[in-house]
Amino acid sequence: MANISPEKRPEADSLDPVISHPLAAVDSNKKGDIIEVSQDAPAPAYEDTSKFDSDDGISELDLRTLRRVSDRLPPAAWLVAIVELCERFTYYGLTGPFMNYMQNPASDSLRPGAIGLGQSKASALNYFFQFWCYVTPILGAIIADQYLGKYKTICIFSGIYAVGLLIIFTTSLPVAIDAGASLGGLITAMIVIGLGTGGIKSNVSPLIAEQYTNTKKFVKELKSGERVIVDPAVTIQSLFMIFYLCINVGSLSAIATTELELHVGFWAAYLLPFVFFFVGIFALVVGHTFYIKKPPSGSVVPQAFRIITIGAMNRNMNYARPSFRAEMNLSRVPWTNHFVDEVSRALVACRVFVFYPIYWLVYGQMLNNFISQAGEMDTHGIPNDIMQNIDPIAIIIFIPLCDYLLYPYLRKIGIPFKPITRIFFGFLFGALAMAYAAIVQHLIYTSGPCYEYPLACDASDGGQLPNNIHVAIQTPAYFFIAMSEIFASITGLEYAYTKAPSTMKSFVMSLFLLTNAFGAAIGIAISPTAKDPDMVWTYTALALVTLFFGCLFWFIFRKYNRDEDGLNELDRLPDEDSEEFTERLQSDMRGTENIA
Repeated sequence: MANISPEKRPEADSLDPVISHPLAAVDSNKKGDIIEVSQDAPAPAYEDTSKFDSDDGISELDLRTLRRVSDRLPPAAWLVAIVELCERFTYYGLTGPFMNYMQNPASDSLRPGAIGLGQSKASALNYFFQFWCYVTPILGAIIADQYLGKYKTICIFSGIYAVGLLIIFTTSLPVAIDAGASLGGLITAMIVIGLGTGGIKSNVSPLIAEQYTNTKKFVKELKSGERVIVDPAVTIQSLFMIFYLCINVGSLSAIATTELELHVGFWAAYLLPFVFFFVGIFALVVGHTFYIKKPPSGSVVPQAFRIITIGAMNRNMNYARPSFRAEMNLSRVPWTNHFVDEVSRALVACRVFVFYPIYWLVYGQMLNNFISQAGEMDTHGIPNDIMQNIDPIAIIIFIPLCDYLLYPYLRKIGIPFKPITRIFFGFLFGALAMAYAAIVQHLIYTSGPCYEYPLACDASDGGQLPNNIHVAIQTPAYFFIAMSEIFASITGLEYAYTKAPSTMKSFVMSLFLLTNAFGAAIGIAISPTAKDPDMVWTYTALALVTLFFGCLFWFIFRKYNRDEDGLNELDRLPDEDSEEFTERLQSDMRGTENIA
């Protein structure tokens, strides 16, 4: 295969590389795509071709010099965002009181409790729930991509979710706790809710992204007179920022549920998300006629695995291309050249995701050990598990700042701040959060009355007097976690969607979510270390490990930044250019064959 010509190949050190290809007027369905959009789907948001500089697209000069901005988002995307807000309101409303519910006994007069498992066992069970919630999206993705489509799958799994909510509400009633039914009810509810949320999570983010149908850049003149490029890639980035903003608005439910837990009871804390979940179901039903719903595509996942197997056995994805196999007199295959290119692009995302379990291990500390840490400090009458809400509040504040100020400013001065760079910064902020948590834990251990054994010495009056240090000192740790989410978690969602073949959006998204399950599995393995007086070393080790893997991530994957534009535009490349780009992509992936 010929190398990409200098005109088409961007320089490796370019700040904003653009692959020049004849992109205009290329219909991806004419290249043999496996799936077709329903005829009932609305037309793309922008149909006026006069907005293009010419019939052939945007000039090279404009691509190099004009600032790139986001497009307007369609109303249907906001409806899907409401559904996700309600689901996350429910999820975080439930999990906010989980640690106290599991860790503390019902007889604890200082902290709310029900089951009394202790910190290590409660952390392990909490990690199990996270693990289960992020394994089940695989099932939801397969059902959606191959059989039912995203919308119908979300509806069915919402019903399953509601059953789980009913179980945890009824088994958290005082009579159930007194009868010893709370542990069995909790585990049953975790399994049912985890199955429900898995079917929703793998499909709701691709569904919201599919509401934006424009795939071509175009030049637009702003009211200020500035000419800019409206870029679908930037629009998808903004869309996932808004999507994540809705997630964190919903997660503020933990403020209400932790207060209810403290002042009323766990049954009230779980009744609120149970009731609110039906608001999301209402939005799902109301939006039925507005959503763009792509039909299921059939058995493309097995075909994708066959392509990967052929490429791995021959150490060259070209062996899976029908045209190449015809030239070599090899057996025929039922897919197209373009689908092979799409699978190659998806492999890029899968390699990038391999490092995410370490990130999710760090993120998980906020949901368990940070809560236990707050319980060892002077809370001045507020629930110890309310502190975790600093994270979504910080995200709600900083997402608009990043989306409307930081990212546009960086693009304006010629720094596009591409996905691999953003993910790297996410790892750095995660490491910083763990380092700060270690400092806080050291301050706890050097404060009376119990020093290295908070709530466990005689001076604590039977566990009623925490160490004399204000819980507000935890705040920066939650801020650092929030910033890490903006850079790593949101970008991961964006990467999973934009790099997945059109017929495998939910499946690739589920693979990204699966990394959270692996992080939870690691958390279960190290949960025995989550005890006093060892927590300083636990946090320190997590900080060092996250920093190491963040730097290793950057070293291995930084070259994918230069491929970003080509990866996003692969759907619209002519076959010959798509083939050349795939060859170059394979070259960039050499040395990482054993990753993923």
